[in-house]
Amino acid sequence: MLIGITGTDGAGKGAVVDYLVKEKGFVHYSARAIWEEEFVKRDMESNRANMRLVANELRGTHGNDFLVTYYLKKKTIEGVENAIIESIRATAEAKTLQAERGVLLAVDASQEIRYERVTLRGSSSDHISLEEFSKHEELEMNDPDPNGMQKAKVMEMADYTIVNEGSFEDLGEQIEEVLNKIG
Repeated sequence: MLIGITGTDGAGKGAVVDYLVKEKGFVHYSARAIWEEEFVKRDMESNRANMRLVANELRGTHGNDFLVTYYLKKKTIEGVENAIIESIRATAEAKTLQAERGVLLAVDASQEIRYERVTLRGSSSDHISLEEFSKHEELEMNDPDPNGMQKAKVMEMADYTIVNEGSFEDLGEQIEEVLNKIG
């Protein structure tokens, strides 16, 4: 089984990944891992703005479905049966994932809940004000760069959507419902 995950920042994509890895034995393939590797190569600071720039550049160089094609090859080489790709942010990625019989799962929550989660997790790209958070989100939802993120469109393409505003147990129940529907 192949699942691609998309969604808004702080909605709980990582929590879904953790559940699928720990409870279902999925292998996790991360977009962030690719971008962080590029930061090291280029001696760049790890932050949200640089992630967007590097991701857009790699999509421009290798195709707008770069993330999915990269991990599809890796999945085949490694002989992985069940994988989750985090996080699908371009429509070409979503189309390639679905063309390969992958399932696109969107995760969302209210902006207030998501901003609180983001500030609490405190990763290198999360030290921002609510105003900055909102501006980044607005750009990422519909980036004017042709190689940019189109999260709003990608979320509309999702096969399933989870609204994650409760406990981890609630989230687990929603994930199980989706897995049962996928079969």
